[in-house]
Amino acid sequence: MKVIITGATGMVGEGVLIECLENKQVIEILSLSRKSCGMTHPKLKECLIPDFMNIEQYAKELSGYDACFYCAGVSSIGMDEEKFTKITYDTTLHVAKTLSQLNPDMVFTFVTGQGTDSTEHGKIMWARVKGKTENALMQLPFKGQYNFRPGFMKHFKEQKNVKTILKVVSWFFPILFPKQSLTLQEVGRAMIQVVNKGYSKNVLEIQDIKKLGKV
Repeated sequence: MKVIITGATGMVGEGVLIECLENKQVIEILSLSRKSCGMTHPKLKECLIPDFMNIEQYAKELSGYDACFYCAGVSSIGMDEEKFTKITYDTTLHVAKTLSQLNPDMVFTFVTGQGTDSTEHGKIMWARVKGKTENALMQLPFKGQYNFRPGFMKHFKEQKNVKTILKVVSWFFPILFPKQSLTLQEVGRAMIQVVNKGYSKNVLEIQDIKKLGKV
């Protein structure tokens, strides 16, 4: 399969990229980002876009792909709802709509988070916005659309885009809270699996991701 990955300069996207580079089922990867991921590999190409709201200008480079693993995103800490919505909802939907037009047989996966609010009316701002984004994505004409709600994700050893606190926590969190933890290898493999075989749910919680991402 040929895949597009967003967010390869962040922890989740970088981890998914590493799994795709190592996975024989993936033959070509396009990193869609504002800046280079800093990796080189025969399977890897990059498309650097300063503003994702102008993604339609890169139609030629973005055509011919089987999947998009959308791992880009920001923390809601210190951010008001309007700005968080612009990044999380508006930008994601604009990218997804463009890709659905260019690649009608594409499978689109979106990384949200444990506790995302599908009702869109809860008290937690980030959960409402993520839920609104999930709901809108499921209405687009993709071959398949899946929303991943992981908990704590342990990184690959070779990753560079991991905050120090997460490196420390990764030593004990999965041991103390195994049901709330995943590895980025599991996340990446689960994404590849939903492209190949689909899944019975559009929203995947931790146990669904573990099931699909078994080594």
